[in-house]
Amino acid sequence: MIVDVQNDFCPGGALPVPEGDRVVAVINRIQPGFDLVVATQDWHPADHGSFAANHPGRRPGERIELAGLPQILWPVHCVQNTSGAELHPELDRAPIARVFRKGTDPNVDSYSGFFDNGHRRSTGLGEYLKGRGVGDVYVCGLATDYCVKATVLDAVALDFKTHLVENACRGIDLRAGDVRQAIRQMRGQGVAVEADGSVEWP
Repeated sequence: MIVDVQNDFCPGGALPVPEGDRVVAVINRIQPGFDLVVATQDWHPADHGSFAANHPGRRPGERIELAGLPQILWPVHCVQNTSGAELHPELDRAPIARVFRKGTDPNVDSYSGFFDNGHRRSTGLGEYLKGRGVGDVYVCGLATDYCVKATVLDAVALDFKTHLVENACRGIDLRAGDVRQAIRQMRGQGVAVEADGSVEWP
């Protein structure tokens, strides 16, 4: 599962994850080892409620309530049909069987590739994987402390045996230590945290 490896999350993008583009070579290297590869894509309408620009007087990094849920405000990013929302141009898309879009509802954010942040609506990813008999999922992408973490924790909740390919991820660390805490939280839920060369791929 390749999470949100999109232009806006890479250096030069609207919401760059430090060294976000460094994950691409690792992901390209490991994709051939898997029978099934899927990806997720942030796909926001321009009026999305998570954008600070849509709240006069607010700035990125501030926290509000959106649709009854706590929400960090972000710069405008990954707007539908823009170059920033496209997958990184060097990411090998040939092995990707399907891309699941998220964050399409302007009233609720969607960090996880499986559900929106309120777990009110499914993207169809879980059903797709179970329908193909998937038992183990290996998750990589951007960003470790937000969309990757949310996707991993939902995978665990859906009873997938879940692995984090740590060196194929990068985090934001909005607050110092966020990435370390995210990895601790994932480990605490039974997630196997691995590097791409440390396991025998299925």
